[in-house]
Amino acid sequence: MIFIAVRFTVRPEHADEWLSRVGPFTEATRAEPGNLFFDWSRIVDDPNRFTLLEAFADDAAAAAHVQSGHFTPGLATMAAAIAETPEIINVTIPDQHGWGPMAELAPQA
Repeated sequence: MIFIAVRFTVRPEHADEWLSRVGPFTEATRAEPGNLFFDWSRIVDDPNRFTLLEAFADDAAAAAHVQSGHFTPGLATMAAAIAETPEIINVTIPDQHGWGPMAELAPQA
């Protein structure tokens, strides 16, 4: 699995519209055959910061994402609203195929 975490700092005047702005890109990416997840979060104590967690089944799926028809236009849409270059973590996790259960915590009966 290719796991990617990206932190975005958005210009304040675009922060409240960010999820709408990236909505079409998000939907298109989630529809890709090799996409495992593509999830946005907003930082609670900094409303101008967002984190994207995404994963792809393998190198081929990640490459297909970057080469997709929606990738370059999606980045252009983001570039018009960000305040600084995003920070990224990109790692390959062998033998992992998405989320697994957390061993230390379970719901109480």
